[in-house]
Amino acid sequence: LWRVATGECLRLFEGHLGLVSSVAFSPDGTQVVTASLDETAKIWRTHAGDTLRTLRGHGDEVCSAVFSPDGSLVLTASVDRTARVWSAATGEVLSTLSGHGDDVCSAVFSPDGAQALTASDDTTARLWRLGTGECLRVFAGHGGVVTSAMFSPDGWQVITASRDHTAKLWCAATGECMSTLEGHEDQVSSAVFAPDLVVALE
Repeated sequence: LWRVATGECLRLFEGHLGLVSSVAFSPDGTQVVTASLDETAKIWRTHAGDTLRTLRGHGDEVCSAVFSPDGSLVLTASVDRTARVWSAATGEVLSTLSGHGDDVCSAVFSPDGAQALTASDDTTARLWRLGTGECLRVFAGHGGVVTSAMFSPDGWQVITASRDHTAKLWCAATGECMSTLEGHEDQVSSAVFAPDLVVALE
């Protein structure tokens, strides 16, 4: 943990047995969740740096972990081809999202916290209903690994980035590809929404 204004290191979060693949704050900033190649995710207290819970259950490396908008859930993505939803309070697995044919690179919550969006090495992204674990939509059309998938702020659109050198904009309600953003000369590692803009990073 770093102080932005000075560059001072405030805290070390130590305890994983493998590389840490992602870090995210809880919405209120009091907790941090980390994902690791040691097949676990961990929830920490931000100011103390101690581990509150270790999320065990994935069968391979954990690529990403994020909190839900209200901070009550954690969503993880794994090389074991699944995403999992956990209780942030207890560390219990609430549901497993299965259906991808290859590694799941990333997973995020919808703005309202009711759905999840996953990106996979199988060249697709998928939309899931959290309450049931049902796959609602498959976003298929990329010619390479989908490296990330994100919701628009209103939840009505999805943007995906891919190793096929493009990003794609989709309708979340129908799964229809609305446009393909071309021009990069190498893989697109991530794409995000900004007010009135889409930003794609090579």
